[in-house]
Amino acid sequence: MAILTVTHWGAYEVEMAGGEAVALHPFRDDPDPSPIGLHMLAPELDRLRIRRPAIRRGWLEGRARTGRGREPFVEVSWDQALDLAAAELRRVIGAHGNRAIFGGSYGWSSAGRFHHAQSQVHRFLNSIGGYVRSTDSYSLGAARVLMPHIVAPMDELMARHTAWTVLEQHTRLFVTFGGVPAKNAQISQGGAIEHRVPGGLRRMAQASCRFINISPTRDDLETGAAFEWLPIRPNTDTALMLALCWVLQAERLHDEAFLARHCVGFDRFLPYLTGAADGQPKTPAWAAPITGIPGERIEALAREMAAARTMLNIAWSLQRAHHGEQPFWALVTLAAMLGQVGLPGGGFGLGYGATNLMGSPNARFSGPTLPQGHNPVRDFIPVARIADMLLNPGAPFTYNGGTHAYPDIRLVYWAGGNPFHHHQDLNRLMRAWEAPETVVVNEQYWTPAARMADIVLPATTTLEREDIGYANRESHIIHMPAVKRPAGEARDDYVIFAELSARLGVASRFTEGRDAAAWLRHLYEESRQRAAKAGVPLPDWDGLRQAGLASIAVPAAAPIFLSEIREDPETHALPTPSGRIEIFSETIAGFGIPDCPGHAVWRAPAEWLGASDTTRHPLHLLSDQPTTRLHSQLDASPLSVADKVAGRAPICLHPKDAEARGLVDGQVVRVFNDRGACLAGLRVTDAMMPGVARLSTGAWFDPALDDRGLERHGNPNVLTLDIGASGLSQGCIAQTCLVEVEAAPADPPAMRAHDLPVLLPMQ
Repeated sequence: MAILTVTHWGAYEVEMAGGEAVALHPFRDDPDPSPIGLHMLAPELDRLRIRRPAIRRGWLEGRARTGRGREPFVEVSWDQALDLAAAELRRVIGAHGNRAIFGGSYGWSSAGRFHHAQSQVHRFLNSIGGYVRSTDSYSLGAARVLMPHIVAPMDELMARHTAWTVLEQHTRLFVTFGGVPAKNAQISQGGAIEHRVPGGLRRMAQASCRFINISPTRDDLETGAAFEWLPIRPNTDTALMLALCWVLQAERLHDEAFLARHCVGFDRFLPYLTGAADGQPKTPAWAAPITGIPGERIEALAREMAAARTMLNIAWSLQRAHHGEQPFWALVTLAAMLGQVGLPGGGFGLGYGATNLMGSPNARFSGPTLPQGHNPVRDFIPVARIADMLLNPGAPFTYNGGTHAYPDIRLVYWAGGNPFHHHQDLNRLMRAWEAPETVVVNEQYWTPAARMADIVLPATTTLEREDIGYANRESHIIHMPAVKRPAGEARDDYVIFAELSARLGVASRFTEGRDAAAWLRHLYEESRQRAAKAGVPLPDWDGLRQAGLASIAVPAAAPIFLSEIREDPETHALPTPSGRIEIFSETIAGFGIPDCPGHAVWRAPAEWLGASDTTRHPLHLLSDQPTTRLHSQLDASPLSVADKVAGRAPICLHPKDAEARGLVDGQVVRVFNDRGACLAGLRVTDAMMPGVARLSTGAWFDPALDDRGLERHGNPNVLTLDIGASGLSQGCIAQTCLVEVEAAPADPPAMRAHDLPVLLPMQ
């Protein structure tokens, strides 16, 4: 069997020569392998590796905060770097307590289950007394808070989606709000071993399933056959869904028996829907000028949904918007009114295409997981509120019905993520980033996060350490041997934290007497016992290492989403307060949150194309996930660079919008609003609806230091809005953003994102 490694975007076969990896090839059992990971050995990436510990010069000389991102770094020995980091942790804890430490991570640095930076940094910080944590995610901030109140937790729902094989057999109409972007489904937490989305969509189309894509962009769905595209004004899907609900109710097409048996609160929602509560019936004629979809088509669509076995799908991007809870709640309400929830091929999906997980038929059990220990610090923030926390210590914020206060953070420790990719309004984040006294990062490459740090500790990559590849409902568990020597002096996160733990007197608490090899054996054998209980036989650790992989795809009945609730709602109660689908939530209504009442509602977002004045910024900017990288990972790889236009991230405009501005395909343009500006390369395409621009995320943040506010590489998050989705979730709202586009200056500043920082030797 070939030597394998696993990344979030897939498994790859490793070609070895002279004891080192020299090339990567697609996993032979993957029907649609991602090309992203094939470039991990590229010299363009190796050039950007952090090879020795480094300290920002201004911090080293006097703890100055204002030079982050601009000053040179001084390379030091590991002992010096670890001594400085340990001393700083000890000082902050002694002077301010563990509530002054923020543990930042986003979990994507490694698909391996042991060398998972998020688990490692959290375990370490817990071992020294705790830290301020973040909750939820940028991808699902609104949905993760909402869905437990009305159906079930998102992680549970994602793992139970109806299998593609069932959709192929039974679904006759697939209506998706926001497409099924197969580019997003290249990835899975822990590794996408067999990519299913492209093949699943093709087989559904071949089985005569009809597709309707309701989206500002046409190319976020590909079925191999023709489909109907209904361009919709961004951030208005809730209004469309409400109008569809209105037609179902007005024409008596809704399933009253399902609503009565399996749901609560329809009677509380109905007065809003009909207009009895506010004087405005949510009719197709009402929704048409909001959404841009003709009222006649809305009426017909509602009837088509009721007449066929219909699966409703929603992209995660829709809840990454102002009032982002509402489209998810409206989708659940619409599906409940159709009454097909739990039927084969019917009901709703919360993100087919968002990751590879949804629609998998494979076995489900808890894989190897490094325990993080107990965190005695109760302070937390919603993940997208980090700038608010740093800028406003002590200020109140609401979250999920409670009122909390932002802690006063003196030290940030980051491992496994890039806040200067994920966060919104990066110019504001740069100001906030000057507040902490110290920023420490474990990092593999000279990313923007590393450049903005004070103490930089070089970490190994997936290829440089032994690990276990496992993802929920994937087909295999894989042994990942180290196939490459560490770059320079890079060390595993585990070794880094073990040495810091020793300096801080908690080595036994962190390591429990195990080195990395012992932990791998221990975690695998624990997981093996859980697999056995799920009916999945696995070899022992030595057997897995010898074989390279083991199948966890056991024959079983293909899952049908929420099918059990149709049998008996009492025996199979949902984990909601009522045990049923909550069209009206007494809990959320009881929170008294002005911008998130007790049922799905239409609320105009802070910025949208239906606003009374869009003359200064008349384009709605969508910042979706990129096709050629995961978030900002491997941005300098040949695959990622080849997708750029004039060396910068591409922004897509409809031909009418380009022509109106005198712009042509391939030129460098300036994208701007009152929050900032960036340079991007123009790509003209009729896959966009007029009035909408698309600039995918992931270009390494490249601020022009002599022109504050200008970013040179095409990072859309210098433009996006940094406020919470609502007082309920405080989720990120990156998809609510208006901009203008114009020609860049004749001689635009050069892109510097992939330049190395100035590295000075220790004096």
